[in-house]
Amino acid sequence: MFKQPFFIESNMSLVRLNIKGISYSQTQNGAYALILSEVDGERKLPIVIGAFEAQSIAIALEKEIKPPRPLTHDLFKNFADRFDIIVKQVIIHKLVDGVFYSSIICERDKIEEIIDARTSDAIALALRFQAPIFTYKNILDQAGIYLKVNPKKDDDDDPESLLVDELVSEDVEMAGKETSYKDLSLEELNRMLDQAVANEDYELAARIRDEISKRD
Repeated sequence: MFKQPFFIESNMSLVRLNIKGISYSQTQNGAYALILSEVDGERKLPIVIGAFEAQSIAIALEKEIKPPRPLTHDLFKNFADRFDIIVKQVIIHKLVDGVFYSSIICERDKIEEIIDARTSDAIALALRFQAPIFTYKNILDQAGIYLKVNPKKDDDDDPESLLVDELVSEDVEMAGKETSYKDLSLEELNRMLDQAVANEDYELAARIRDEISKRD
């Protein structure tokens, strides 16, 4: 029996997104941002992603690039094809403390299932399945920006790269505020660790875990 995902009930508030490209930071090595753009508008939705996910998305965008061995997302695609699983769409459905949360809408034997996923992974799979990407209007209202080139600036000033620099600098600034753990109790550190994992900030979680390990 066909089961409608609960997201579709709010279809009027969904906004379709296209992948504009991947930009990199000119000042921070290994920092990338996936730039999504609304189909019927001018706003862009920038999402900071890791180097591996950036590579996987870039390879999917460049149809002519064929890795000698399947990447993790390629393996998932091959697995899904073998068992007749289709990725129908990806929905970026939540934004909490700068972290985007996504769901993959899959179908097998006319039954739909909703799978939670990191946004970078969900989009890497959407590309491989040629599935549309959506977000809710309120998320785009909250995090969407107008990214236009300022003609007065030099040609070398890529606005997307400058955007990544700004996003990454905010992350570094926040991380810097959290790197002084000596005055915190183990209970406070464990609470911070749980929050970092909940926010999928695994780099911060690793730093907190190191401090906890030192005290153990």
